[in-house]
Amino acid sequence: MTNTKGRGPGGGTRGGGGRKPRGDSGRGGTRGLTQRVKTAKGRKLSSTRWIERQLNDPYVHKARAAGYRSRAAYKLIEIDERYPILKRGQTVVDLGAAPGGWSQVAAQRIGATDGAPVVAIDILPMDPLPGVRILHQDFFEESAPEALIEALGGRRPDVVLSDLAPETTGHRATDHLRIVNLVEMAAEFARATLAPGGTFLAKVYQGGTEGEILTALRRDFAQVRHVKPPASRPESPETYVLATGFRGTG
Repeated sequence: MTNTKGRGPGGGTRGGGGRKPRGDSGRGGTRGLTQRVKTAKGRKLSSTRWIERQLNDPYVHKARAAGYRSRAAYKLIEIDERYPILKRGQTVVDLGAAPGGWSQVAAQRIGATDGAPVVAIDILPMDPLPGVRILHQDFFEESAPEALIEALGGRRPDVVLSDLAPETTGHRATDHLRIVNLVEMAAEFARATLAPGGTFLAKVYQGGTEGEILTALRRDFAQVRHVKPPASRPESPETYVLATGFRGTG
């Protein structure tokens, strides 16, 4: 199962369905008119709508202007501004990191160096980033957790980030199970590796963190909340679960 963060319409559903794209809402964009794209012969309507959203999305333009690799960078920025979780000198693991927007933000905010790095993992290719150690590996491989800790120099991470998203099938029940599995795997890694007091932030979808997952997080962390940053499109079912104050494994 691969990460689809920052990918186009061929890399999995990003949410949005059939809503028409809107013009700039004034949040950092420069466009006042909505651009529409004609559906080319042989191209799916969903692909055309994705292109339209990109053309008219103020966060896409902000990300390009600021040099971020994806609009997703602003989701982490907005979450961190509301609930400061990234502090200088920390160590951070970014699961499903490609194309690298979250790793960029994390590296900037912790002042990443060789001694306090960001370690990013993804099965997809990812170009180098200052202060970031990149593992081109599937997070679900048995050796991945050990490789991540080794890349941190044996230190436990202070923050585990997960913007992992599954390839979707269009079958709601199947997609729900895939999403739950991703969150469970990421949460299990966080509980096994986080330093005491650490933070776990993961993408979920509506209905994706029910029952046992939330119960386990509330047992192991001082506070668990759901967050939907403004950069997350209103029509998207995604939200984020933020667990802070890891109690440790005892």
